[in-house]
Amino acid sequence: MNRVEARKKAEALVYQMTLEERASQLRYDAPAIKRLNIPAYNWWNEALHGVARAGQATVFPQAIGMAATFDKELLEQVADAVATEGRAKYNAYAACNDRDIYKGLTFWAPNVNIFRDPRWGRGHETYGEDPYLTARLGVAYVKGLQGNGDTMKVAACAKHYAVHSGPEALRHEFDAQASEKDMRETYLPAFEALVKEAGVEAVMGAYNRTNGEPCCGSKTLIDDILRKEWGYEGHFVSDCWAIRDFHESHMVTTLPEESAAMAINAGCDLNCGVTYLYILKAYEAGLVSEETITEAAIRLYTTRYLLGLFDGSAYDAISYDKVECSAHLALAQKAAEESVVLLKNDGILPMDKKNLKTIGIIGPNANSRAALIGNYHGTASEYVTIQDGIMRYVGEDVRVLTSIGCDLFRDRTEPLALQQDRLMEARIVAEQSDVVLLCLGLDETLEGEEGDTGNSYASGDKESLLLPESQRLLMETVKETGKPVVLCMMAGSDIDLSYASEHYNAILQTWYPGGQGGHALARILFGEISPSGKLPVTFYETLEELPEFTDYTMQGRTYRYMKQEAQYPFGYGLTYGNAKVCEAAIVQSNKSEADKNTDATETLSEYRICAKVKNESTFAIEEVLQVYVKKEDSSFDTPHPSLCAFGRITLGAKEEKEVQLAIPVSAFEVVDEEGKRFVDGTHYRFYVGFSQPDAKSIALTGEKPVEVGLVL
Repeated sequence: MNRVEARKKAEALVYQMTLEERASQLRYDAPAIKRLNIPAYNWWNEALHGVARAGQATVFPQAIGMAATFDKELLEQVADAVATEGRAKYNAYAACNDRDIYKGLTFWAPNVNIFRDPRWGRGHETYGEDPYLTARLGVAYVKGLQGNGDTMKVAACAKHYAVHSGPEALRHEFDAQASEKDMRETYLPAFEALVKEAGVEAVMGAYNRTNGEPCCGSKTLIDDILRKEWGYEGHFVSDCWAIRDFHESHMVTTLPEESAAMAINAGCDLNCGVTYLYILKAYEAGLVSEETITEAAIRLYTTRYLLGLFDGSAYDAISYDKVECSAHLALAQKAAEESVVLLKNDGILPMDKKNLKTIGIIGPNANSRAALIGNYHGTASEYVTIQDGIMRYVGEDVRVLTSIGCDLFRDRTEPLALQQDRLMEARIVAEQSDVVLLCLGLDETLEGEEGDTGNSYASGDKESLLLPESQRLLMETVKETGKPVVLCMMAGSDIDLSYASEHYNAILQTWYPGGQGGHALARILFGEISPSGKLPVTFYETLEELPEFTDYTMQGRTYRYMKQEAQYPFGYGLTYGNAKVCEAAIVQSNKSEADKNTDATETLSEYRICAKVKNESTFAIEEVLQVYVKKEDSSFDTPHPSLCAFGRITLGAKEEKEVQLAIPVSAFEVVDEEGKRFVDGTHYRFYVGFSQPDAKSIALTGEKPVEVGLVL
């Protein structure tokens, strides 16, 4: 069923409702209308990295980990699996007439906000700091969720529109001020791509104001840009209780009915919250028209028809045995394997268990389920921690000693004990071991959403890049033993790794790797596969080089605008092999020709990068070929080259192959101070390699990307 047909059916049904009934359907917990045989429907469901908050489901790596894969095809496969489980659960619940929260088919994912500041606690829900990478992965995820059948498999939602990335403590009252250039160059492109290319069915507004207007009541964002400029036809939903903030926190209205009127008149169709209970009062006061209420209801019922909730679909046959099935668990492990980023390796990795007698596994995240899952997660039937994965992998061949070493952030693990009560145990374990796997980091209690976490810092945000003091003391204690150390950092954001970089043999950034994370880490550590992830965010040396957290200008932020050298740069990640770009050239091709490494709906230029790549090692690897562009004669370009194409490649031992990546039209465009996007200048320089062309990446990898010039 196409949208035109679905809307006609929605109109026919909505026109049979009274005004009161239409108004009642604009809440996330829409009640049944029995006289029309309409069941209740709860719009609130989550699927950030698996079906969340409704019991058993496959738990994939957190979104930031999936971003580190730089793998569009994988993201679409993961989303398709998530949608399958969502349908399976919905079918089972609906058969029992269970219409509760987290049991519908409208999933509020993905989060395509830009991770502009490493302090933001929700950054691990995103695809990182780059608008191009975020757009490409977001498009893939939406396509995987919604499918391409006659009926929409599930409905995806682009959130949080727009200009939203902390501080969490201020989000209900904060006004994010962003220039027109930053809006069009950084904050809006991913949302535009999800609307225009992926046909995302829902868009969720943010809590904050943007340039003075509450996002869920912004005529500029919702009506002018989203609907009129981009041609969006889906429904718009508020973040939860965000409309209440209009009169309680933003103070742009006085009464709830005024807030409800402001939101719905701007184009917000669905209220996650209770303020739309005042819609009829707003109507009686002349603040809202009947036509506006009716249009919102029609948009919402159009979505329900597109999902086949009234006419049925082939998806109704998906059975509950698809939930956390073996194929999905294998996919979760594959995603975890691709997400791990090798930041340092002096040759200690991969390990050979034949040469080991005893392994020490130390740290508060070594056997932590919470460190596997991030936030907005489902419930796995099995959580394979790093400790589990290693012990299963080595079996009886290697002795494993363990110690928690310290609490995640408190100064002791037992309330009646002395401070640092487990440090001595950690020292003993390390001294008895041939090698130490030190598992540190955070979990959703230390970085997460305001109000949704027991955060010990600031409403979900981090106060610094440092690990908690308890873990820093553990790092020093383990180092003092002189034993080889492999650090497994489990966190969803930038952590200061200066101490580990200086003193440890290897560093793996594992993010929150999902329910199968331990299996993935074991295979990487022991060389079954090579690590292949790349950083989707910059790891900074200090926070001092960044603007204030509340400053939304992009100057000084992210790899495109930063002024100092990164500790570990965006796009960086090592493998066990040694891949090189031997040569690269730009070739012309038919504009309409699709490229397997580029979304078919992405607007392509007539140019392609053709690169010869070679794995000079005897270790089979996967790598991410990256292309960055600098507009050499435009004053409007970003200070540093920006990502414009990427693709995963597989290289066997000593294998050489040719790879082609299509260059999108956006690679040639700039954005001026008024927010206008256009082609400016004629001289372009492309950098083709396995990292950025910055000095730090070159120093870390020992390889310089190949430069290719183009004059239009």
